[in-house]
Amino acid sequence: MKKIFITGTDTDVGKTLVSIALLQLARESNLTTAAIKPVAAGCNKSTDGLRNDDALALQSMITASLAYDEINPIALEPAIAPHIAANNIACEISARYLASQCDQIFQKNNDFTLIEGAGGWRVPLNATETLADLAVLLKIPVVLVVGLKLGCINHALLTFDAIKNDGLVVSGWVANQVDKNMAAVDENIETLVQRLPCPFLGHIPFLNNPSAIHASKFLDIKKLLV
Repeated sequence: MKKIFITGTDTDVGKTLVSIALLQLARESNLTTAAIKPVAAGCNKSTDGLRNDDALALQSMITASLAYDEINPIALEPAIAPHIAANNIACEISARYLASQCDQIFQKNNDFTLIEGAGGWRVPLNATETLADLAVLLKIPVVLVVGLKLGCINHALLTFDAIKNDGLVVSGWVANQVDKNMAAVDENIETLVQRLPCPFLGHIPFLNNPSAIHASKFLDIKKLLV
């Protein structure tokens, strides 16, 4: 059973797009799949409760039959940092609780299970913990999504070092172009290929209407499944 944690160099760098693209590729490889978005801020009210678009996208792509609350155990309405949103409703989020929710999904023994983080690597959960503490508790490899825009080299190298210093393995990284007018795209990617000592899984160019099928064409999941 393969388990990976998806993180990014920042918020809005395409973690969900990469996640659903990898789930698409896993499905094409005849693997059973599951996914978790442990914490999601920016949820919308519905007749079924708070719902997050990213978590719903994950739910639509997996082969496992999981209830929404299993995929997204902590749903917060304001589109702000999770620990601030949680404080506003007197909700305490802990890494250990989130790890227990992830473990319940792991016990279903799907071939490929993906955990999608929120924001970047050091997003706070509470006064003392960050989302990185969840990944450390789970002890699973990390895939780093680099949002291609000005400053991405520095953000990528700092995030990689933080993951490594936390004792986890980066099993691959993806370049996702979020700025369609970015200059020197190829040169930025080449710099990161040279400096990040982990497999390069692919470059998703800027897509006006991205979809899992379209984005998956630019990625290589085989490097994650070895």
